[in-house]
Amino acid sequence: MKTRSLFFTALAITLFVSPLAHAKDDFVGTFGKWHVQTYVEGRSKVCLMWSQPEKSKGKYKRRGDIYAYVTQRPAKKRLNEISISIGYKFKKGSALSVSIGKSKHTMFTDGDTAWNRKPLDDAKMVKAMRAGAKMTVRGTSSRGTKTTDEFSLKGFTKAYAAMNQKCGIGKKKKKS
Repeated sequence: MKTRSLFFTALAITLFVSPLAHAKDDFVGTFGKWHVQTYVEGRSKVCLMWSQPEKSKGKYKRRGDIYAYVTQRPAKKRLNEISISIGYKFKKGSALSVSIGKSKHTMFTDGDTAWNRKPLDDAKMVKAMRAGAKMTVRGTSSRGTKTTDEFSLKGFTKAYAAMNQKCGIGKKKKKS
């Protein structure tokens, strides 16, 4: 009886863990303060770059990890998707304010993450990030705590180029 139980446990682990073990997650490299990696989602390659803030301010006792991401999903024609995971649940109906040099952006929030509403807003923000030195994000937690996080944009342009190269974005097609 014990042997049968161990067999089924091993079988369950093999069936559920094996696909995860074979999922290709490729760390491409670090460029300044930005990291690039690729992975497979379903059957499609996804490329992303991410960073964490250099400075965080606010009167909070506990806060989770904070990340800014730019994601490319070329198979789904979803490019330059920016998301910011803030390390707490946002106040309902609040927005995340983002400043990059003279450029100002407002992202909608849901749970602990903020996004732009339109792909054009993502494209404008990426353009500002490529030209900028620092990105400052300001949000309000579900408890009303106001926070400010500063991300360095050092290495952003090189990371962006490496990410796009890994996903085959921007390659010119050869004429036959």
